[in-house]
Order: sequence, then C-alpha cells, then structure tokens
Amino acid sequence: VETLSWRQLIITLFKLRVVSLLLLSAFGGAALGIVSGGEFSGWSLLLLAISGTLSASGASAINQYLERERDTRMRRTAKRPLATGQIPKPEIVLWLAGGMVVGASALAGLVGNWSLAFWLFMGAFIYVVVYTIWLKPRTTLNIVIGGAAGSCAVISGGAAVGATWVLPVWLLAALVFTWTPVHFWALALAYREDYVNADYPMLPAKVSSQTAAFWTAVHTVLTAGLAISLGLLPQIDLLYLLIVGLSTVPLVKRTIALMYVQNRQTAFALFGYSNLYLAIILAVVMLAMIWR
Repeated sequence: VETLSWRQLIITLFKLRVVSLLLLSAFGGAALGIVSGGEFSGWSLLLLAISGTLSASGASAINQYLERERDTRMRRTAKRPLATGQIPKPEIVLWLAGGMVVGASALAGLVGNWSLAFWLFMGAFIYVVVYTIWLKPRTTLNIVIGGAAGSCAVISGGAAVGATWVLPVWLLAALVFTWTPVHFWALALAYREDYVNADYPMLPAKVSSQTAAFWTAVHTVLTAGLAISLGLLPQIDLLYLLIVGLSTVPLVKRTIALMYVQNRQTAFALFGYSNLYLAIILAVVMLAMIWR
C-alpha cells in the first residue's frame, strides 16, 4: 500500500485544497458584508480565518472517517489515509476532527460573535450529517442540498464582520449553492464508475450522461445569472461585471461542450474551470472592497 508523506497526509485528510476555496468564499462574504455596512476589523478577519479553517478541516476529516470503507472502492479516493489504513486508529481522527469543529464555534462564541459560531456549526452540520450521513447514500439530490454547506461559509464571512443579513452576502451564498452541482457533477461524470462501484446515487451514476449534462447546464445558467446579478448591486464596481462577464464565457463554452460530448476530457475541462471561475468571482469581490 502506498503511504503518503506527512505533508500529503495532512493535505489529503483535511482536504486543505477544498478548505482553501471555502476560506476564499468566507472572505468573499466578509468583503460583501464590509461594503454593505459591516465593520472592517483585522481581528474579525483573523478570527474568521482561524475558526473557518478549523471547522472546515474538521468536517472534512469526519467525512473521510465516515466514508473510509466506500473510499476503498473508488479510484479517486482509494489512496486516502483512512482508506489505506495508513492511520491505524481511525477513531483518533474522529475525536480530533470533532474537537476542531466544536472548538471553532466555541472560539467564535468566546469572543462574542455567536452569529459566526452558529454559521460555522451549520456548515459543518450540513456537510457531515445532512450530506455525508443522510443524503449522499440515499438520493441523487445529495449534492444539490449539500451545497448549502458551502453557502454557510459565505454567510459566516458576513457574520464575522457583523453583516449576516445583507442581500449581497446571500446572493453570493446562493451562487455557491448553484455552483456546487456544476463542479461536482462534472467530476462525477469523469469518475462515473467510481460512484457506481461505491453504490453512491450521485446523479451521473443514476441517469444517462446526457441527462446529467443537461442538469449541469441548468445549474451553470443559474450560477452565471447570479454572478452577473451580483455585479448589478450598487456596492459592486462595474469592473466586476466586465471581468466576471468575460470569465463566464469559457464556463458556458465548456458546459455546451459537455452537453454535446460526455467524456472524461469534457467533464474534467468543466470541473477544472468551475474551480477557477468561482475563485475569480471571489477575488474580484474582494478587490471591490479594496477599490471602495
């Protein structure tokens, strides 16, 4: 069995690449909160970074603990340290990760930001309980509803700066919600056999590739529409519209290519660009705060 280096083990176990995008989403929410009247505070942003990393990393590790047996049936996940047995006592991971999730919300609560504590906990709860335990093994709607975990990351950013309930934050949260199926169904199309082998009812494993591509396209349209809508808000600079508008074109082109031909190449092309697309939106949102 191939073993991972300690660095690779930590990156894989805590899904730090995914966590980095969730943190970017949280800071995007914070930026929109600040331009909507929230308080800019270096301490608040530091609290968001620390607590957000702890909560998202902990939830990711719990997810791998719960899925360690099915992970052995999938090429994409078979080398994860809990699947290979590289970590001899998986229960240690469960307790450590659970402590990280609880500790993240406790930290936010201790400094008096109970709204941040709530949304951090909700993000972890939706990902671990609603998505991993309940929906993922049971319904093709798993990732559609499970996408709310990413939305909670955005809202936690707004909560960190005292702007939980402002429209721009919730628009970005809705965008992350609709973006998640585009991102994940493209990946699931590329690894369709993995999900069949693991007996997960992921949409591309249960319907034809054409049908899966169609529903991916529906969510691409919703995501692009929300991305453009953000640019129409008075808090956002017109340069956002220009950059995001241009960035939307390759997303649509890759989605159309997937609708015509469903194979690993077209699926990976959309999956890869969907990551970049969200990162561009979040980066420009944060720049909008600086410009103001």
